[in-house]
Amino acid sequence: MPDTQEEIITAQSLVDTARLQQAGYITHALCLKGSCQFDLGSAHHTVLAGDCLIIPQQSLRIRNLNESPDLQIEVIYVVTEFIAQATPQSNYGMQGHIALFENPIMHLRPEQQKVCAINFEYIRHRLQLPHHHFHRDAMLNAIQCMIIDFFDFHVELYGERQVTNQQAKIMQDFMALLERGDYRQHRQVSYYASEICVSPKYLSEVCHRVSGQPAIYWITRYTTLEISRLLRQPNLTLEQISDQLEFSSPSHLVRYVKKNLGAPPSEFRS
Repeated sequence: MPDTQEEIITAQSLVDTARLQQAGYITHALCLKGSCQFDLGSAHHTVLAGDCLIIPQQSLRIRNLNESPDLQIEVIYVVTEFIAQATPQSNYGMQGHIALFENPIMHLRPEQQKVCAINFEYIRHRLQLPHHHFHRDAMLNAIQCMIIDFFDFHVELYGERQVTNQQAKIMQDFMALLERGDYRQHRQVSYYASEICVSPKYLSEVCHRVSGQPAIYWITRYTTLEISRLLRQPNLTLEQISDQLEFSSPSHLVRYVKKNLGAPPSEFRS
């Protein structure tokens, strides 16, 4: 079991990840030895020695976790509000968040692995000093250092897009609406553009600039992930799922699944 702290939890396994995700924690992990496999959304992932895993979305929950007997992994869970306070004012934060949605694993180079291991060890060390008069400030500093290094790793590995403050803010607001679950009722770009007070065309242009994909891609992505999750629950009928996501009929849901997931709903039933 992990060593529980109010805002930060450390562990040497991912077994509690789904539960802690549901409780509002963001997952950061560094694999030192062995491997583990899991499903996240509709994708299957494998983490190997030297890999860094970051899962920032509460809407994506780990499933079917399989850890190898020789797995050695350091895990740091941090509540979303603490991460928000520790994240530096950089436009790259939104780009990294988007990229991790698509692929939560970074294959670190040896020198990056060392830096990451130092950060994780330092956070563990600071957690053992709860009576420090400035303990929370020290923890914010330690988590911020870890985040800045994650930004650096990501830029080195994947490059960087030039994004303005306004574009980053618009993308952040758009993703916040999706994370809130608005896609369950609203699947038109015009709705999100109206909520953010921009035109649908401009919202899509900003999304493409920041993430490489238009706005409708992200709306569909969140919707299909939710559909996949609901279809895996055998107690839910197609009619119930259709009602939950406010499709006009079960047949409309079936057409949507075939178009966007490439197979009928029956293929996604557990």
